Amino acid sequence: MAKSGVYSRRETGRLIEAGRVTANGKVCTFKSEVEESDHILVDGLPLPPPAEPVYLAFHKPEGITCTAQTAIEGNLIEYLKWESRIFAIGRLDKASTGLLLLTNDGSIVNPLMKEEAAKEKEYLVRTSRPVSDQMIEKMHEGGLLIKGKEASPAFAEKTGEFTFRIILKQGLNRQIRRMVSAYGNHVTDLKRIRISHIHLGSLQPGEWRHLSEDEVSRLKS
Repeated sequence: MAKSGVYSRRETGRLIEAGRVTANGKVCTFKSEVEESDHILVDGLPLPPPAEPVYLAFHKPEGITCTAQTAIEGNLIEYLKWESRIFAIGRLDKASTGLLLLTNDGSIVNPLMKEEAAKEKEYLVRTSRPVSDQMIEKMHEGGLLIKGKEASPAFAEKTGEFTFRIILKQGLNRQIRRMVSAYGNHVTDLKRIRISHIHLGSLQPGEWRHLSEDEVSRLKS
């Protein structure tokens, strides 16, 4: 169902829980085992043929919300107008910009999001006040509590009086903004330029490109 490009894994789970999915005429449960050749219906209707897999690198502009829910203003679906449903792998908050990975292959989104904390994510940050050496040192040390979880040690370096670069392996909610705020400063601009081996490169805000075969292979491995 996720491979069809119509349902996310989460939506699939809700449909199964509601008894709306059948396989060969029998109502599915989470323990049901099915084959590609089985006759799967949702509300009595067959699934569409699987969409051609798409894997994109997208430069998310400011103001876009990383959601496929069309009821939310400024969502990805309305912005991209992609022919099949598309999902973000991980997220950037609404005010942040930069590299976001997108796919219509719903079967890989949850596994990759679970692994996201282990992947390096690199950001360029601008602040309202001068970047202090103490803040950079504390980011190297880690330990700051963010909603009850400790921030892991991170690589960080000053790149100017009001700018720094940071590489995280965590994905805590608004992590960089909360760390900067904890040291008496405020983020005015935050851009993600890399996720693991995939770089933002020359993509301008709103632009996207297809990932190469090598990038997709390494992303899945």
